[in-house]
Amino acid sequence: MSQALARVEGRERCEMTNDIEFSISCHDCVRRGTPDCADCLVSFVLGETPDELVMTARDAEVVQLFTVQGMMPRLKFQHRSSEES
Repeated sequence: MSQALARVEGRERCEMTNDIEFSISCHDCVRRGTPDCADCLVSFVLGETPDELVMTARDAEVVQLFTVQGMMPRLKFQHRSSEES
């Protein structure tokens, strides 16, 4: 869960939210620099030099709606194994 800091009467308080964040790092993808990379969701969102995409679960639901309708490319991330690093 992510934590949001809020000011209350001059003090900070920590509120828990239900937003689960996850990230997709292009550095960990075996398809980085390939034609699949150019046609991946991460490249579509971040542009020519993608690095890392961070989304909440809610963001991912919205993206899924767009990809199912063909309005955005799908995620083509494939995790690089430790032997390939």
